[in-house]
Amino acid sequence: MTGASVAVLAVLAALLLGAGFLLGRRTARPLRPSDVGTPVEHATFETLHTASLAAPPLRAGLTEESARRSARRLRSLLGTDALCLTDRERVLVWDGAGHHHGKDVMGQVGELLEGGRGTAFDSGCADLDCPLRWAVAVPLTVENRVLGALVAYAPRESAVLARAAGEVARWVCVQLELAELDRSRTQLIEAEIKALRAQISPHFIFNSLAAIASFVRTDPEQARELLLEFADFTRYSFRRHGEFTTLADELHSIDQYLALVRARFGKRLSVTLQVAPEVLPVALPFLCLQPLVENAVKHGLEGTGTPARERPADTPFRITISALDAGSEAEVVIEDDGGGMDPERLRRILRGEATAPSTGIGLLNVDERLRQVYGDGYGLVIETGTGAGMKITLRLPKYRAGVHGS
Repeated sequence: MTGASVAVLAVLAALLLGAGFLLGRRTARPLRPSDVGTPVEHATFETLHTASLAAPPLRAGLTEESARRSARRLRSLLGTDALCLTDRERVLVWDGAGHHHGKDVMGQVGELLEGGRGTAFDSGCADLDCPLRWAVAVPLTVENRVLGALVAYAPRESAVLARAAGEVARWVCVQLELAELDRSRTQLIEAEIKALRAQISPHFIFNSLAAIASFVRTDPEQARELLLEFADFTRYSFRRHGEFTTLADELHSIDQYLALVRARFGKRLSVTLQVAPEVLPVALPFLCLQPLVENAVKHGLEGTGTPARERPADTPFRITISALDAGSEAEVVIEDDGGGMDPERLRRILRGEATAPSTGIGLLNVDERLRQVYGDGYGLVIETGTGAGMKITLRLPKYRAGVHGS
């Protein structure tokens, strides 16, 4: 091969390496919105991106703060000169030109707020320099209730703006409906927790205090320890913040509950705990395990299952509680050797068909809340039979978005 051929090959190699370097720099560069396909695709991307930024504030409901944080994005979606959001009583936010129109808005949308029908109107502005000559107002409704209005302003009448405002208002209404659902869900969960708190019977509280009182003279130190356990247990059970807790806190509350039960029943109760340390931080719905343990005690020791008097005096009632690592989940098992339950009766309880008001409230409540939080695949699994005790198994994902212990 001649020297000239080698030189030519060297030049070609250099060109290829340079082209490869430039291509690598280009392909390695982060994708910008301007790199997205055709102008139509780019416009679609921008619209979706703007909508995604406007949605989170609206999920808090129609308030002055949520309106302020979303108005600029909504005006960008419509491409209009000015936009305002109102509730039924006042203008929540004005975004864009012509702020002096704000004082007239509530009078102009009064019929809309009462009747729930959109309207268009001349702004009636006397300022010749003001660009806002025409407006379209659309109601913001949730479950047939008019919460407020979206009003968009433009220099002239526009059928396109009228249709666009209607579509954006409908999108806003969907976000407000989701906010209502979030509130309803929170209220439902609070009501369910109140039902569980009500199930912590005055009978149990009275017996606990009576047991504590019995130690005041004979064993003051024991009485003091039990009183502290009782205070911590009731403080945890009746706390007012947090929809979720940790497995560690829930098991600690159960331990306090069982300490109070032992003070009353002594050696007639035997408890075995097996807990893997790595599952202690796992989050779960508040008051999710304690009702299951209380149910076992109530049926096994207090006589609603196999009465305690039928058990031989030297044979304690046994409860086994385990919380073990199961890969991406924690598996909790609560098992007792009490009287058990007829499977058909259990099915009626879990369907909400129990006749006695207090029968199985804890089982049904916990089962429903687990399914609400994690899905239908995470309800209680209960093995029981008449005279065969009861074994309750539940699985808890170690991580689930929105589920955080507090």
